[in-house]
Amino acid sequence: MDELTLEAQNHMKKSIEALHANFNTLRTGRANAALLDRIEVDYYGDKILLNQIASISVPEARQLLIKPYDRNDVKAIITAISMSSIGINPINDGTSIRLMLPPLTEERRLELAKTAKRFADEAKVAIRNIRHEHLDLLTDDEYTEDLKKRIIAEIQKVTDEAVEEVDAAFKEKETEIMTI
Repeated sequence: MDELTLEAQNHMKKSIEALHANFNTLRTGRANAALLDRIEVDYYGDKILLNQIASISVPEARQLLIKPYDRNDVKAIITAISMSSIGINPINDGTSIRLMLPPLTEERRLELAKTAKRFADEAKVAIRNIRHEHLDLLTDDEYTEDLKKRIIAEIQKVTDEAVEEVDAAFKEKETEIMTI
């Protein structure tokens, strides 16, 4: 594999990693600390990620426990969770916060599956854009026609593999979401 193909493959892997990070923010039937990864808390005037000012654990299958490093942050954390789109009401224990995840309704599962599909489609578009950008680099005269054809075939193969990986990840996530 030549340098251009390896570079394209690395960029595509980063797109797939971003897809997995997006999938982790989707709520399934089980508690997952990654569900709170993108929640920003107003921390003395600055927006700070929740996982930087508190520890998050999963004591039970449908429960998250948030223990702020500073007890004074409990109110700000509750406000941030309430304002987020995860749809869970926090329970204040005084020094910690509990999130009880209710079972997902069929309607919510379909909505989450649709969001997962959107994430997968965005990843596919990113992968195809990476392919397009790298194929555009082949217009230089430094490549012979035979070499161009070989590189185009290699980049297409890498693209097809990446798209298959995205499809497999989506199917797995969809199954996870739709399983009761």
